Amino acid sequence: MEKPLYPCPNMRITQGYGEGTHADSYAIDDAGKDTSISKIRAPFTGIIKKIYPDDANEVWLESIDKVEYPDGTKDYLTMMFAHANDISNLFVGKKVVQNEEFYSEGTKGNATGNHCHIECGKGKFTGTGWHKNNQGYYSINNPKKPEECLWIDKSINIINDYNYKFKMIEENKVSEEPKKEETPSTSQNTTKQPIFICQKSDLYGIYLKAGQKLYLE
Repeated sequence: MEKPLYPCPNMRITQGYGEGTHADSYAIDDAGKDTSISKIRAPFTGIIKKIYPDDANEVWLESIDKVEYPDGTKDYLTMMFAHANDISNLFVGKKVVQNEEFYSEGTKGNATGNHCHIECGKGKFTGTGWHKNNQGYYSINNPKKPEECLWIDKSINIINDYNYKFKMIEENKVSEEPKKEETPSTSQNTTKQPIFICQKSDLYGIYLKAGQKLYLE
């Protein structure tokens, strides 16, 4: 099961959720390493469910299967990305695999400086994909904080995490314990001594006392 990864190779969050144009939402803006246009990677293997080119080239990506959230929850995850200048290579129904570069930063729509607007929604894509919140801004349906949905790993360069506590994926540890030498069993080293050798085929009776052992070959 996939763990959704933060989609920017360089984490530099420039606007957090609940402030400014992100009021009453869990949206964040990430401007990448510098002022240039950086690529955005697919946080999970998913299907593009909606594209809205009339505003900020918003794209909704839904996980193809359930994913593992940082708190252990296993559910689908839908994410919305905005502000890419060119999305001509994208279409509804297109499949992208985890870590594939499929989107990019930009300034399309209401944006100052190259960045990517990112929102997470728990579960599958629903309705129109977003709703108008109490502050008059459109926000993804079933919104959830990004640090409650996305993991980070050592490939992500953290420049500014905005004090959000993203959970790190631990590397699989390989046991380095030395192999123990096998000790031959006592039965392999011990030669059994016969206590009676049958001279001819016949019927024999044996009287045993309680606790005595009998070995037959």
